[in-house]
Parts: sequence; C-alpha cells; structure tokens
Amino acid sequence: MSVDWGHVFASRVGGMTASEIRELLKLIDRPEIISFAGGIPDPDFFPTSALARAYEKIFQSNGGAGGALQYSITEGFTPLREWICAYMERNGVPVGLDSVLVTNGSQQVLEFVGKLLIGPGDKVVVTRPTYLGALQAFSPYEPSYLSIPMDEEGPELSALDAALAQKPKFFYLVPDFQNPNGTTVSLARREAILDRCAAAGVPVVEDTAYSELRYDGESLPLMAALDCARNGGKLTNVIYCGTFSKTMVPALRVGWVNAAPEVINRLVLMKQAADLHASTINQIVLHDVVSQIFDSHIKHLRSQYKERRDAMLAALDEFAPPGVTWTKPEGGMFVWVEAPETVNGTALLERAIKEANVAFVPGSAFHADRSGQNTLRLSFSVNKPERVREGVRRLCALLKESI
Repeated sequence: MSVDWGHVFASRVGGMTASEIRELLKLIDRPEIISFAGGIPDPDFFPTSALARAYEKIFQSNGGAGGALQYSITEGFTPLREWICAYMERNGVPVGLDSVLVTNGSQQVLEFVGKLLIGPGDKVVVTRPTYLGALQAFSPYEPSYLSIPMDEEGPELSALDAALAQKPKFFYLVPDFQNPNGTTVSLARREAILDRCAAAGVPVVEDTAYSELRYDGESLPLMAALDCARNGGKLTNVIYCGTFSKTMVPALRVGWVNAAPEVINRLVLMKQAADLHASTINQIVLHDVVSQIFDSHIKHLRSQYKERRDAMLAALDEFAPPGVTWTKPEGGMFVWVEAPETVNGTALLERAIKEANVAFVPGSAFHADRSGQNTLRLSFSVNKPERVREGVRRLCALLKESI
C-alpha cells in the first residue's frame, strides 16, 4: 500500500501555483527568442569585477574565509545591516539595527509576511494588477483577495475605502514603477493611502524592488519615509521590503525588511525556523561591493535601461495598431499593454512564440481573479534597443491580426 499524497498534503497546497514568469525564463536561453518576459536585470551590467575582488579578498585574508563560511546570526551581517540603516536614513527612514532583518531576497519577506499576518479566509488588499510573486507568496496561507483598480496616480481611493471597510490584514503595494504595469503612485495618493490605512489600523506592505531605477521626473518619498515623518521618526504602519537583486545582482539572494521592532522580532523567529540566516559570505561580499560602487553603479543602470525603455515606447508608437494602449513608465523594467477585449493574451503568447519568436507575460497572471485577459506585460530590461524595436514590431504585427 502506498501513500496517497493528495490526501496527506495540507489544504494550503491548493494555493500554490506555478509561475508563468519562471517558466518563460527558460525561453531566454533560446537565441532566436526575443524575450520581453522575465523582469530581470541584464547580466552584462552585473558588477562582476567588484564581486570577484570581494570574494578574492575573503579567501586571501588571514582567517577571513573561516568566518565567511560559518553560521552567522539570523538578523544578518552587522556591517551590511549598518549600511542598510545608513541607506534608509538617507531616504528618510531613520531605522536602527533592531528594525532590520536581512533575507534571501525580498521574495522571502513576502512569504514571511504571509505567514505572519494571514490566516485562512483573512482579507488582503492588492491592486489590480499586482505582482505575481506576491500572490504566490500569500496564496498558500489561504487569504481572500480584495483587488482594487488603479488609475494614472495609483490605487483608486474609493475602491480602497470599500476594501478597508472589510477589515483586511494589510495592503500590499508596489508604489514605484509597479511590476507589472509601471505605474508610480503620486505623492498625494501616497499620503491619502497612509491616511486611510492608519485610520483603519491596516499596515501597508511596501515593495520597492524598482525604486532606484528612475529615468525621468522627480523622486518621490518612500511610503516608509512618509510613515516615519508622521510618527516621530519611527516606522509604525509600513513594512518595507528592500532588495539588491535588481540593482546589484540577483544570484546572491540578498534582500531585507524594515519594520517596527515587534514585527522584526517575529520575522527573525520565522527566519530561524526557515533557514537560520542568509548566506554569510554573500552578505560580506555584497557589503564590500555596495560600500564602494553603489551610487555609480545605479547611475550606469539608469542610463542603460532608459535607452531600452525609450526604444520600447518609440516602437509601440510606430507599430502598435489602433485600439492598443500602453503605459509610459518613468522607471523600472515594464510597459503594460492593453489590447481590445477581443485579444486573449495567453492565446497571443502561443502564437507569438511559434510564429514570431517573441515572448511576454500574459497580463492575467497579475490579477488575483485571473481577469485582464486582454493585457500583456512587456519587460525591456534584457534586450538592446535595436532588438527591443524588432521584437515590438513582430508582436504588433500579430496584435493587428488578432484585433
């Protein structure tokens, strides 16, 4: 007699779904495919020389490798946490070490937030659309999603009011160059969101994976900074998710979370149970690198990705058929395309791969209710401008046939 695994699995397993993005990343290895699918940094921009020097420094030092290869404290490598504190203070969030936990990317923060705050049936507010990885992190804890639409300034406030009236556990938001639609929440809307969430006693989970990648316009204060300004310099109503994956290198898997100490204390216990701590050597290396080149590297990324964004927007202007609209993001890695209702993004993807060697992510993946069948997310980050233009040309030709 064998085990009936379907019977043994916990009910939460039903909330676990495969990532369309992770599957599409496999296509990038096929040179004939022009991929607008994965929202990933271009490996040509990784600071490989600085990383190599940092690793070499560890192994050539007297006894340094032993500590770098050893277990460490759960909260994270102290010099890196100190760097994060200085970085956050520079951005208006004067947190202390007791408000910082280093994680395996910001994706782990989202999973921990789900574990910490969501019980079966609890309501969670997300935007429509929202980041697919957040839905994957939260869904195993069996929430009920309250999806609120967005306009050009961010989440619609009337819809947020209605959602907050249902007493959700938190509001998950990507305020800068949102993944997937590229929208940036205006300053007035940020203030209004904090007003409403604070009055309702609902925390905001702020995901800032792309906030450093601004190409146009003025930088806006973090939600966490606005929260601190309202509360005597203390982070009170916002859980801030940070990451080095988009700005430095993804494979080190180093992110962090800032929150009130009572929240961090609980998250530390979760991390102890999950994996003890983030990689010691990777934290040491990352600290070495960001201490030397962070600002100059960000400046380089902005100039390079701006060219690619501009190429995508120009190509859409040139080739998109009537009835197709798209966002014009001031930063990040994504342009959101909305086609007429007759277009099905999933069916279009199948044709695009087979007939045009182009890949993207169907927009329905970013909707908790799987709506948005006529939307597409295009990432411009990994293709040079001329390749971006050619990929958009091919895709728009198929769109024209589908309308």
